[in-house]
Amino acid sequence: MSDDAGYVASFLRDADRDRYFATLLLKEPERSAIQSLYAFSADAASIRDRAREPTAGEIRLQWWADALKGVGHGNVRQNPLAATLLDAISRYGLPSGPLLRLVAARRFDLYQDPMPDVASFEGYAGETVSVLYQLAAMVLNGGTEVETGDAAGHLGVAHALAGHLRAFGFNASQGRIFLPMSIFAANGVTDGEILAGQESEGLFAALGQVNDLAMEHLGKARLAVAALPKPLRPAFAPVALIEPELRAAARSRTPFAATATTADWRKILGMWWWSARRA
Repeated sequence: MSDDAGYVASFLRDADRDRYFATLLLKEPERSAIQSLYAFSADAASIRDRAREPTAGEIRLQWWADALKGVGHGNVRQNPLAATLLDAISRYGLPSGPLLRLVAARRFDLYQDPMPDVASFEGYAGETVSVLYQLAAMVLNGGTEVETGDAAGHLGVAHALAGHLRAFGFNASQGRIFLPMSIFAANGVTDGEILAGQESEGLFAALGQVNDLAMEHLGKARLAVAALPKPLRPAFAPVALIEPELRAAARSRTPFAATATTADWRKILGMWWWSARRA
């Protein structure tokens, strides 16, 4: 493993442990290529927490956009995250368009506007999460484009919903609402109540509906993944983690508190067992 690849693996382990664990099921060189995709995504997702103001975040996102377009200033390859990502793009012929759309979608994170509705959330999840499943499957397919169809699309939405249910309280404390505001409004919950951390029966009902929506997407994703060629299925191993997380969220009566996390060894075992049976 090169120094850059080692750095990327370490970065991913610290920034996105679940996706890091998922890559441990893969063999080289595909593992390093997919880790570079996930590390890039983790860096883009973390910009909102590192930037003191939106302008600073916009600059960092623009740096990534320029790097992907090949017009970066200075030696972009001095950044190991960029160097390994560009190597993966070159080696597997990955399209830069979806990665540029991921960067553009992450601009939403920098501002305080609430997510307006389900369609907007599904589009956001498609650009930021589904794309990673799609490109990981392409890597496992030797660089040949593959139609994962509903597998990447539905799993990306379920994955994103589960993550934002888990982070609901933290995001609210930061003045952000990432879950569809239309669902809360339909249950009589205002954005002011959410940002103030105010619990209500309407809030519990709305979060339950979000959970049901995630489970619906998860069910469709499972059927679609099962229809894929077996060599591609390891790209979708995180599917094994989402249902337990959603069930834990459904049982919670403290929506603004952090939910208990599953032990790392259970996550690794869950994905390994899923992969062993289905891939």
